[in-house]
Amino acid sequence: MEPQLLVALAFALMGDVPYSQPQANVLDGMIDRINAEPLAFVVHVGDITSGTGPCSDEWLEARRKQFARFKHPFVLLPGDNEWTDCHRSGFDPLERLAKWRELFCTPIPAISLERQKGKYCENVRWVHDKVVFAGLNIPGSNNNLGGDPAEYGERMQAVFAWLDQAEALARTRDGLVVLMQANPFQTRRFGADGYTEVRERLRRLGEAMPGKVLLVHGDTHHYRDDEPLPGLRRVEVYGSPHIRWAKAQVTRTGAKLFDVELMPQ
Repeated sequence: MEPQLLVALAFALMGDVPYSQPQANVLDGMIDRINAEPLAFVVHVGDITSGTGPCSDEWLEARRKQFARFKHPFVLLPGDNEWTDCHRSGFDPLERLAKWRELFCTPIPAISLERQKGKYCENVRWVHDKVVFAGLNIPGSNNNLGGDPAEYGERMQAVFAWLDQAEALARTRDGLVVLMQANPFQTRRFGADGYTEVRERLRRLGEAMPGKVLLVHGDTHHYRDDEPLPGLRRVEVYGSPHIRWAKAQVTRTGAKLFDVELMPQ
């Protein structure tokens, strides 16, 4: 089934918050400000707790209730802090990912969001203003390659299949937005790099669809709007301790397909 086209409204991008209860309190105010904007949807690219937790059911359920305060359709991706890194506080990462799926793999009919069939329901896709949006489970912490190579291999096979489908859809439209939690341009000095294949896939996308591909990620908590690979635009959203969001829109002005504006804290 092909995702339904949305009207040409702006959309919100955010990630890597909240890391603590005080930050969750501040986030409530940001949700109010976002709710006052005419937006098509809100995307959170993941990390809804810190690298040392809390990873508990109670924390995740509290975040689900908090995110329910958004008046616009809300799309959440998993980050490393809520599953791969939960071993630091005594949790099993795969059990935590299963809990994340139980809480957040829910239908979002307002944007005709499609989820990947099977267990990787966190991989999502929808269409807005003739642009395909693809959300992928590619977390920080080296993409869990060092933590669980078997998990990494199976998950990335599903991720790349999903991305291939999104690219095929985008070739008959105006562009493609790829969303993930990890900053794939963080390279390792030693050991296997969990993002080598991701960077290669992004390089090929930029080469095949120059100026028509936008990568949105979090992970390293610094706002960036640049071109790390030829033909690929990248926006990194702010993260903890900054409680900020970016407003984006498909504009087709000049050489840019997207307009992205960092909103005040």
